[in-house]
Formats: sequence, C-alpha cells, structure tokens
Amino acid sequence: MAEFITARRAAELIPDGATVGVAGMGLSGWAEELACAIRDNFKETGHPRDLHLKQGSALGDWGVGNSFIGWDRVKRPDGPDKEHGARGATRFGEAGEGLIKKWTSAHVGSAFALCDLARQEKLESYCLPQGVIINLWREIGAGRPGLITKTGLGTFVDPRVEGGRMNKCAKDELVKVIEFNGEEYLFYPSFKVDVALLRGTIADENGNISFARESVINEGFSVANATKNCGGIVIVQVEYLAKKETLNPKDIKIPGNLVDYVVVTDDPMSSWQTEGKYWEPSFDGYLRKPLSAIEPLPMDERKIICRRCAMELEKGYVVNLGVGMPADIAKVVAEEGLIDQITMSTESGMVGGVPSALPSFGSAYNPEAIITPNEMFDLISGGGLDMTCLGIGEADKYGNNNVSRMGSRLTGPGGFIDITARTPKVLFAGTLVGKAKYEFGDGKLTITEEGTIHKFVDTVGQITFAGQYAPESQEVLFVTERAVFKLINKKMTLIEIAPGLDLQKDVLDQMGFKPEIAPDLKVMDEGIFREKWGGLGNYLK
Repeated sequence: MAEFITARRAAELIPDGATVGVAGMGLSGWAEELACAIRDNFKETGHPRDLHLKQGSALGDWGVGNSFIGWDRVKRPDGPDKEHGARGATRFGEAGEGLIKKWTSAHVGSAFALCDLARQEKLESYCLPQGVIINLWREIGAGRPGLITKTGLGTFVDPRVEGGRMNKCAKDELVKVIEFNGEEYLFYPSFKVDVALLRGTIADENGNISFARESVINEGFSVANATKNCGGIVIVQVEYLAKKETLNPKDIKIPGNLVDYVVVTDDPMSSWQTEGKYWEPSFDGYLRKPLSAIEPLPMDERKIICRRCAMELEKGYVVNLGVGMPADIAKVVAEEGLIDQITMSTESGMVGGVPSALPSFGSAYNPEAIITPNEMFDLISGGGLDMTCLGIGEADKYGNNNVSRMGSRLTGPGGFIDITARTPKVLFAGTLVGKAKYEFGDGKLTITEEGTIHKFVDTVGQITFAGQYAPESQEVLFVTERAVFKLINKKMTLIEIAPGLDLQKDVLDQMGFKPEIAPDLKVMDEGIFREKWGGLGNYLK
C-alpha cells in the first residue's frame, strides 16, 4: 500500500546517480511540486545528484515571446502566472550544475535552464524519437531487451550520423544499427529505471491513481511498471485524496500496487492541466464546447499557410497535426464548418475534435476519444495515419528538414521522426522567410518588408527528416506563404507560387539553393489570400 508523504521527503528518497523517468506533455502529467522539492533539496544538501533524467515529450510551458514556437501568437494563460515560463523540467536546471548529469528526451525546447546547461557542456544531452522513448518504457516493463524499429534511420538519431547526441560531452551509445531479414533496423536497448516521478489528479487511500482532470492519458502506467520491474520506487503527485474503494475502477490509470509514495499538493500552480489552462473542461471530456466559442485565426501569413495545407485534406482522412503552426490547421477546418469531415489527432492520444495549439498543444477541444500516447504511436508506426502536417525549422535541397537543433538552440524532434516514417502524405508548414511583413488584398500577397530568417538553406544543420530516405510512395510537400514545393525524384521542386509575387526576387533569391521548377508551375488559389474564404469544401474529395 502506498505511503503518503511530503514532497520534501520524496526528494530525500531519491538516490544519487538514479535514472529518473517522467511522463506527460506540456504541464499535463508534470509533478511540479516534486520537481521544486528536488531542486531545493539539492541546493541545500547537494543531493540527489548526477541524475539521468528520461522523458518522452516536452515538459514545460515555453515562456513568453518565444516566436520560434509561436508563443507570441497566443494569449497569456488564465489564472496565476507569476511563475509562467519557469515550470516544468526546467526546474531541475534551476539547481545549476550537478543535479542532472544526463538528459534524454524527445523534446527539450521548453526546459530552458537545462538547455543552457547542455549548451555549456555541463550535462550530457541526448534526443531520441518520442514514440521510441514512450514505447521503450513498455519494453522495459515487460522485461524485453529493447525496441527494434526503422524509426530514425537516416536522421541525426542514426548512429552513423550523430546517434542522438545533442552536445559534445554526450558520449553514450543509445542506439545501434542491426540487420534483420536482410533489412536495416535501429535497436534501442532497454535500461534500468530507479525512480518514477509522475502526476495524476486523484489518489485514493490505497494509492490508486485517477487522471480525472488530465487532458492527456499519459504513459505514466508504462513508466511506473518499468520502474517497479527494475526494483525502483514510484512517486506520484496528486491534487485530491479520495476514500478507498470510491473511485470507478475504469478510471484508475495507475493501480496502487505500482505506487510506493503519494504526495498530495494543495498548490494550484502544481497541477495545471496544460501550459495555458488550469482546467479546460472540454479538454478532458467533462463537457463539449460549441465550435463558435473557438476563436478563429487572424488574417495573416499563418492563416494562409494553414488554409493551403487544409486544401490537401480529403474526407475521412485521419490526420496528425504537429506543434506550432500546423496545429492551427484545425481552426481553419473548424471555421470552414468541415471539422466533422476529418479526424484530427495528435501524438499525445487525442482522436477527433479540434486540436489545440500552444499554449495547450497536445490537448483537443471536444475529442471523440483519448487514448494513451503508447497506443497512438502504435497507430502511427503501423501506418494508421493518412496525412500529417508538421513544422519547418530549416529545409534544404535534398528535402531534409531540421526542427531539432537550430545553431546553439536545442529543441529535439518530439514525435516528428516517428510520424514522418510511415505516413503516406507529409506536409511541412512554415514561412519561406521569417520576420517578413505582408499585406493582403484582392487575392494577392504583397511583401512590405523582407524578412531576416531564411529557412530554405543549402544544407540543414541537423537531419530530423531525411528526404533521401523518404519512400517513393510517400508524398512530401513544403507549404509556405509564398510558394509550395514538392519532393519529386528526391529533388525539391517548386510547384506553386503566391499570386502577386515575383518568382526571382520574392522566392528564388530568398533561398540558399535553386530548386527544380515544375514545367506547369501554378499560382496558389487566390481565395486563401482573402479575409473570407469559404472554399475548403471545393477541395475535400
């Protein structure tokens, strides 16, 4: 039976050098009070130290003004925000050098203090595909030797490229190339887990954990099971305590036999449902929100790109939308009144409804179903998606796309590598040039001030999507506000240009390479450059 303790006592139970597993996305599933207690205990006593932190998704709330992921495009969160931008895994970085020795994650971008330590070579940083990490917990829990998959071949995760290492002091080999039935695969070995730091909403007196207000049914069970089967301890933070045998058994997501310690917190800042919401009832299925209450996108280059991406949808498609600009495609489809024609999804486990963009990415308004990330990545890796739309960090002449490391800025791939590996239609969405200013009118695009961030370069700094590894059957498009490119015969080919632009000055001169130009180069639909569109229905087959 679980023991109920304080967060400070929980911090004291973690041994030096432990491998620590966490679960969740954004702030969903993140044990904020536990993390702060560990940080404070280290500052005061020097322990625990030299931890190896293992996480699947981004855990944190990005902060204000981070234009790379579009925070400047969203409202400030409701409720108390005095610590906004400082929550999540970055708490461990606030302790300075020594608390975390190694850090393995799929997405590190929101943990700013840890990223600073990684850039200073004060901790080892590794990034692996999100689906790999999330499903590797299951392999460990089942006592299997590891995960065999093609996910990651040709990308920076491939040991023949960078092996997932994100800085110079990272030396470990976390992935191997193997041959099976005459084909190449990557093997991700299992590892020993010592401590699980998890969060639910409610614990009963026996330590059974409910995710009642969590918008994501995260991989907490898998992390807890892996930890217990390695002989480690499982610590869960919750907001509420219930009498034993009063919770519906179907609502229990982590059974009490897997839980050693429970910390009950009364601090609302420690239990936010997402980065931007303490609680949004339509995220967890408590109620369904009228679509009219979901604010449409303003008319700008972001909306144009999302509209053009939406034109690639077909009725009945199952579609994954990535973080940043791609998530806003859902708002375009909802505004056009066609959300019931498409099944939108996110790698967090949302199926149906209207996926939310930041600061609540990973959640969805009115989801039809919420499954675990493990199950969702099984669907994704098995080829269960028809289309995905993900972001553009920088793209090159080979069709490679880098979203994981931009110069000294560490981000990681998230689910990017898993999702693009098996999805037959892949769209990458982003501006051709960042920081440009535009005017829209009469169905034309006018550049009033040229931008300074050129995203189409000769060679990307890191390969998150390997264009040369894309199967011939996979359709790959790069959609920008100025032009649309398609990967044809492994070559980046310009197939559309925005109305009102000069091909040479506004497109080709802004690229670090000369693309192939389709002989039947088309003009993008001028309707998407108008304030009111209403034309998406003409494209849905």
